[in-house]
Amino acid sequence: MLNPNLHGLSAVKSPRFEEEKTQQPLAILADEAESVSIRLRLGLAMNDYKNIQKTPPLSLLLPTMADTTQKPHAIFIPYPLQGHVIPSVHLAIKLASKGFTITFINTHSIHHQTSEAEPGIGPDIFATVRESGLDIRYTTVSDGLPLGFDRSLNHDQFMAALLHVFSAHVEEVVSKIVKSGDRVHCLIADTFFVWPSKIAKKFGLLYISYWTEPALVFTLYYHLDLLRMNGHFGLQDCREDSIDYIPGVQAIEPRDLMSYLQETDVTSVCHQIIFNAFEDAKNADFVLCNTVQELEPVTISALRARVPFYAIGPIFPSGFTKSIVATSLWSESNCTQWLDKQPRASVLYVSFGSYAHVRKTDLTVIANGLLLSKVNFLWVLRPDIVSSDDADPLPFGFKEEVGDRSMIIPWCCQIAVLAHPAVGGFLTHCGWNSILESAWSGVPLLCYPLLTDQFTNRKLVVHDWKAGINLSNKNPITREEVSDNINRLMSGRSGDQCRSMVTEAKETLGNALTPNGSSEKNMDQFIKELRAKVQIKPIPSQ
Repeated sequence: MLNPNLHGLSAVKSPRFEEEKTQQPLAILADEAESVSIRLRLGLAMNDYKNIQKTPPLSLLLPTMADTTQKPHAIFIPYPLQGHVIPSVHLAIKLASKGFTITFINTHSIHHQTSEAEPGIGPDIFATVRESGLDIRYTTVSDGLPLGFDRSLNHDQFMAALLHVFSAHVEEVVSKIVKSGDRVHCLIADTFFVWPSKIAKKFGLLYISYWTEPALVFTLYYHLDLLRMNGHFGLQDCREDSIDYIPGVQAIEPRDLMSYLQETDVTSVCHQIIFNAFEDAKNADFVLCNTVQELEPVTISALRARVPFYAIGPIFPSGFTKSIVATSLWSESNCTQWLDKQPRASVLYVSFGSYAHVRKTDLTVIANGLLLSKVNFLWVLRPDIVSSDDADPLPFGFKEEVGDRSMIIPWCCQIAVLAHPAVGGFLTHCGWNSILESAWSGVPLLCYPLLTDQFTNRKLVVHDWKAGINLSNKNPITREEVSDNINRLMSGRSGDQCRSMVTEAKETLGNALTPNGSSEKNMDQFIKELRAKVQIKPIPSQ
């Protein structure tokens, strides 16, 4: 079905999956791989059409240009979590602005949530940027679960679907695109997928692995064998001394490893994904990383001795304050008027990201710490931050007690908030996007990691760059420590030092994106090498 907003372009239908309607979500557990395989062979589907009219038509927009041979054509598949989709959308735009044709494959679920958050976007999130001349096409596929399935609350089942089911849907779409007659040169896919190199090889495509986190996290996962061999991973009783044998990594403490590497049970579906994904990444023709060479020079240098690794971050759109492509899974509240009334650098911005959950007991301690600190704050409190079943997890009477010195909202445009002069600090879960956005805005960080890479990201912020401080060094956290560290960041000497260092990081990020900056040079070198591999001549400058 042709997108009605794009007249004059031909279209080819992408595969229509015969999907089985179901009243109950299908629990796909790691040990059910054989069952899942049988379902796939039988062609059974795992998505309902309850709200399918709100998802985009499964169409691929094909070019009408006579000469497409000089434009690299990439199929782009982001990992279906907001923290991965955002930098993937930004990279798609960046590559299209450098002459690529991009076919972007989103999941029904991500598109549906985005449409719910911003109803006016229509069936194609890239329609606006395409009007500016960028060649980005868009389609969606099922991730293997019903639209109404709570992926955040049922994380392991969601990951199992991505591990065992999603690739079959993707492969069918890729096959249709490749066979449509429009030449495709490469597959760009998130590093956390376990199958991209196999699909790329099957269809004769180059595989570009896109890593949306820092190089430090990549290299720790990449060298899991060394961690296991030295007793720092995969044992019931792991070593607790410093890790000083990973190439390109100065001594790192076990507590600063990603949460999955701190666990003693390494048989979970998430561990299966990590093990297999990084084996698959070793087959990549290129690895693109959303980091900056000057922020992680030693780690990146060591990686480049083993992997065709390109630091091309930060992947922000031009004039970055708000992306013109809808990527938020939550409706954004406007907090500009409240911020405009606050003194310069007086507001602590608080947000724990789009996916992670916080225990109610910890949330209560943080709330009481904010109350005790007397600092003005803007708190993004997702409706499901504790649980989908607990829409108001704050202590009784908290909102009344903090009064006008606070604003509590379900979601916002984070980069716009961080860019506001009233914001002087950021209490964050240490998601990588949040760290880059905060550094880009020159806002120091108060670090409270919750899961996955966030503990390692905190190490970069606090120990390596000295652009932030820990919220707490205790477990459990206390309201007194929360209050003390809030005031240290917002008005103490430690905060001044962090502010100075984050200003340096801001300059580093900005310089990397200048025409002679490291990230721009790395991007241009990547494109040059890709063109050489697929034998595409550069388009002559006009």
